[in-house]
Amino acid sequence: MAGADHAGPLPGELRVLHVEDNELDAELVAQALRKGGFSVSVNVVQTEAAFENQVRSCPPDIVLADFNLPQWTGIEVLDVMKREGVDVPLILVSGALGDVTAVECIKRGATDYVLKDGLARLPEAVRRALQQKDELRLRQQAEKDLARKVEELARSNADLEQFAYVASHDLQEPLRMVASYTQLLADRYRGKLDANADKFIGYAVEGATRMQALIHDLLAYSRVGRPGMASEAVDCNALMDEVARSLAPALQESGGAITYAGLPTVWGSRIQLLQVLQNLAGNALKFRGLEPPRIAVRAEPSGDEWLFSVADNGIGIAPEHFESVFVVFQRLHVRTEYPGNGIGLSICKKIVERSGGRLWVESQLGQGSTFKFTLPFSTASQPEVKLAHAQAAG
Repeated sequence: MAGADHAGPLPGELRVLHVEDNELDAELVAQALRKGGFSVSVNVVQTEAAFENQVRSCPPDIVLADFNLPQWTGIEVLDVMKREGVDVPLILVSGALGDVTAVECIKRGATDYVLKDGLARLPEAVRRALQQKDELRLRQQAEKDLARKVEELARSNADLEQFAYVASHDLQEPLRMVASYTQLLADRYRGKLDANADKFIGYAVEGATRMQALIHDLLAYSRVGRPGMASEAVDCNALMDEVARSLAPALQESGGAITYAGLPTVWGSRIQLLQVLQNLAGNALKFRGLEPPRIAVRAEPSGDEWLFSVADNGIGIAPEHFESVFVVFQRLHVRTEYPGNGIGLSICKKIVERSGGRLWVESQLGQGSTFKFTLPFSTASQPEVKLAHAQAAG
């Protein structure tokens, strides 16, 4: 048996494909939908071949199916829908359907089921099924849009990094020539021209030197995350040994001290993780207050990652600058107060984030700062049993 209310659906009509072998039951279902406020176009079929033909020629908005049919069952309707790629809700409308069978049908992909002696709830079941389908479609579309934007952002970031790398690399040679010749002018003609000439040449030398430093830092920033940085198990205690040795002259000069204890082994680029710890500890020395600097490096488990902290007793940072300190070339102080180009923390943040972690600062102006960052656990991550302390002295 096959039938339809009319030749084709009108605009706004709900296209229903009803698998049913009883004409009276099919009419009762159509009436229940109309009483429930639907304008419907119903195609009724009972064989698998007729069902396949209908879903191909006139794709429905929803499928209703009796569970027990002479030649097949509602579960087999699901199989045909999957085979034909029909992604619409299926509601079983049956005279009898046990709880176990109903649960099995839902597991197989049915959206809902309604008993024939309870057709009054059919319109609400249809509305709910259509709403769920629409919400799923919107969610899937949002996920696709987000994935596309993430892909575009990743491609844009890669292009920018490539541009920064090429630009900074290719600029080095001509700038090296400018710096060399301005320095040559300064050495050869200092005192032989007037005072203004000496001053102007000095400005040129200083500007070329600063530009060289900026390009060098930009090249270092663009290299973070580029291919070729091998990951390995990295002993952070050993890294801090290197940091302490590197900072020993500055610690001796300032009367400062650096301590670290029980740092873990993590997974990442040894060179880049050393760069992070070196930069954070070096900043603590650079931005020190009147008291001798005290730097404490610690790590502890936090969920499924390590939480590192580098605390100092330096000049501190005002809350409104907590984000801007990580911006490339962002400086809070003039060069005459503190040297540098303002890119070190940007590099640290990029390294940590490329390693799967986060980097932030907690501070109070005049009362020191604590830079914190996280790194994911690795299979090699085990806290050291012994505590390692280092205090640089003369």
